[in-house]
Amino acid sequence: MRKIAVIGAGTMGNGIAHTFAQSGYEVSLIDISADSLHCGMNTIEKNLDRMLKREKISEDDKQNTLDKITTFTSMNDGITGVDIVVEAATENMDIKLKIFSQLDELCGENVILASNTSSISITKIASVTNRPDKVIGMHFMNPVPVMKLVEIIRGYATSNEVTGLIMQLSRDLKKSPVEVNDYPGFVANRILMPMINEAVYTLYEGVAGVEEIDTVMMLGMAHPMGPLHLADFIGLDVCLSILEVLNDGFGNPKYAPCPLLVNMVTAGKLGLKSGEGFYDYSEGPKNKKLSKQFI
Repeated sequence: MRKIAVIGAGTMGNGIAHTFAQSGYEVSLIDISADSLHCGMNTIEKNLDRMLKREKISEDDKQNTLDKITTFTSMNDGITGVDIVVEAATENMDIKLKIFSQLDELCGENVILASNTSSISITKIASVTNRPDKVIGMHFMNPVPVMKLVEIIRGYATSNEVTGLIMQLSRDLKKSPVEVNDYPGFVANRILMPMINEAVYTLYEGVAGVEEIDTVMMLGMAHPMGPLHLADFIGLDVCLSILEVLNDGFGNPKYAPCPLLVNMVTAGKLGLKSGEGFYDYSEGPKNKKLSKQFI
């Protein structure tokens, strides 16, 4: 597999495209928005410049990586001749099902279709295709160029051959793949999201403040980032969406999203991406301060 298509030029999509291109793959980065593609390529270039400054890559490495990526607003044009498609669109069931249905019609019968979904059932996604044996989850962590873990999620019908190919592909990217089965939240978010939700409940019930909760988890549990800061980094809307998938999938009230989280998302306080969540990022992500709502 030498030619890859990535659907979606947002945070995860541009990170996945960057990672594949830096490992020598030809990458088609596809998004319906030309502006999103422009922003995505700018992000890739900035991240490469950061690596260049730290002397982790050379100027030639940077240019070679950028040269490996071609952008497209047309899915039909972008998937021509690819061996695998990695979908990294927004975490929305209807959008993903529509994309996979289109990909199934447009792609050759041997093309593997992977999703970067962090919680949505791979079996459900595969059900709208005529190749469920070639549909698999490839859940990268953010920031993709830095984080080593990739959750490889087998749908009910995913073949052993495809699973083996994607495990090896991940290793070729210098990642550490872990194979998991297709249940709500997989492993990472089944464990992480209830912790984040409980941290929000701890704030909601007045047990402690934002900074106090994050400090306890960082100093007491050796977490590099507190759960509320991490939720801001992930996106509160994404956290809510994953919790809803867990709640629907298991029917257990322990996964029910905290009302405070629901209200913040409804109010547009989504964390870093909107400039404010539990913290205020108006002066940049490295100069966060407590959101005025929680002072």
